[in-house]
Amino acid sequence: MTLTHWNATILGPPNSVHENRIYSLHIECGQSYPDKPPSVRFISKINLPCVNKNGVVKPEHFSLLRNWKRSYSMEIILLELRKEMARSTNRKIPQPPEGETY
Repeated sequence: MTLTHWNATILGPPNSVHENRIYSLHIECGQSYPDKPPSVRFISKINLPCVNKNGVVKPEHFSLLRNWKRSYSMEIILLELRKEMARSTNRKIPQPPEGETY
């Protein structure tokens, strides 16, 4: 048994368009984890600059994955995504209707 596939949840940050929303994600740790970052994909539809049209978090647009360190954990990924949602530049981006999935 390996701990490769993870399901995660992020609660939308307060005072943003994400407030009171629950976002589901899938995290996959490849053979090189923790030396290489895991792949992160939203199951719940979300509109963020670091997430592509299929719900995949793009490492080139998400600094934590782009500058991955072996010491980072999945918890840190989720916390940083939540901070990204709360950033002033992303707080007002229109979102898909609640409950939609990829």
